[in-house]
Amino acid sequence: MVQLRILDILKEKNLTKYWLYKQMDLSYQNFNKMIMNETKSIRFDNLDKLSKILDCPIGDLFEVIEENVY
Repeated sequence: MVQLRILDILKEKNLTKYWLYKQMDLSYQNFNKMIMNETKSIRFDNLDKLSKILDCPIGDLFEVIEENVY
């Protein structure tokens, strides 16, 4: 499974969720679902915004998490 690592990046850069929320211009509900990895999809323009705002390559926004399949 792939998930966003926005909270990790914010911590590394000593930035807050509130600061990013103000930069993103999204509803709080959509913003929170996105950063908490509770969304099933994300728009390309939002990925582009995140990459520019956080000053990191788009690939750095993601991490692969292994799922246990029983």
